[in-house]
Amino acid sequence: MTSYLRATVAVLALSVAACSGKPERPGNLPAPSAPTAESGVDQVQALLIAGDVDDARKLLRQLLKREPLNASALLLRDSIERDPEELLGPTSYPYTVKAGDTVPALAQRLLGNRLKAYQLGRYNKLTAPFALTPGQVLRIPGTAPRPDPVRRADPAPSRSPDRPATRPAPKAAAPKPPVAAKPGPRAANPALSRQLRTAGLAALNSGKVEQAVGLLRRAAAADPGNPLVARDLARAERIAATVRARR
Repeated sequence: MTSYLRATVAVLALSVAACSGKPERPGNLPAPSAPTAESGVDQVQALLIAGDVDDARKLLRQLLKREPLNASALLLRDSIERDPEELLGPTSYPYTVKAGDTVPALAQRLLGNRLKAYQLGRYNKLTAPFALTPGQVLRIPGTAPRPDPVRRADPAPSRSPDRPATRPAPKAAAPKPPVAAKPGPRAANPALSRQLRTAGLAALNSGKVEQAVGLLRRAAAADPGNPLVARDLARAERIAATVRARR
């Protein structure tokens, strides 16, 4: 009986010891890792958009304690602490909200950084969670981008559907100006030559030498080859040369 009681007490003691011990972690399961800086930045962004600024500040302090020079965390800290007009500038242009637009998407597309969503919301005095309505007009910092010029295509010439396109008729060549015929040799006019010779000799006899030369030249032209006219013209030209030499 005594042996039985001792065995029972020993079993109970072992059971109590087993229940009071802490379970051990299996060796093949890794310990949970701390959140990365990138995921922490996304959490801060989500908290700010939701309007939970206090929790965003706490998480941001933890991030900057681990990484004091984290550019994304510093940007979010400025988004909370600094004036949005100072960060984004006073110059702005209007933008009409379209269906599907969100503040983070507009910050990425128009400001080049989705983490500026909280700045953009404060810039427009929006209330968290920054819900947008199509047709709502926002102020976008900076100057409006210029639209790409659209090149208009030249309109095709209209034509009747019943008639096939016809090619324009070739232009007629301009007529060439008529070539003037070269004047042929004049026909001899002995009668005119005689009259001019008579007048020329009369002028020569009266002392009008230059006039005589002119008349005799015309007589020679009216009857080329007339030896009498040629002789009288030569004599008149000699006399005219002598007279000019004496002057």
